[in-house]
Amino acid sequence: MNRSTVSISALAALAVLTATSAAQAQSKPAKATEKCYGVAKAGKNDCAAGPGTSCAGTSTRDYQGNAWKLVPKGTCLKTKTPKGFGSLEPRP
Repeated sequence: MNRSTVSISALAALAVLTATSAAQAQSKPAKATEKCYGVAKAGKNDCAAGPGTSCAGTSTRDYQGNAWKLVPKGTCLKTKTPKGFGSLEPRP
């Protein structure tokens, strides 16, 4: 076998493995999550931190009421912070 044949075989094998991995990743069910407001530490929010912010990582205060984190579905309202429990809606 010459070098180019080995290279082509290796690339073909890699393509098959990549396609298989992608198909398996797509077939896994996504975990159910929900937006939970008021539970993120400063700069650790997933998105929506109010006017003048772009998105993820832009909250300026711990437990900012208008910044959310994605949490497993059903856990938000049970998440306790020093400012109270998480909320499914933004709060001041």
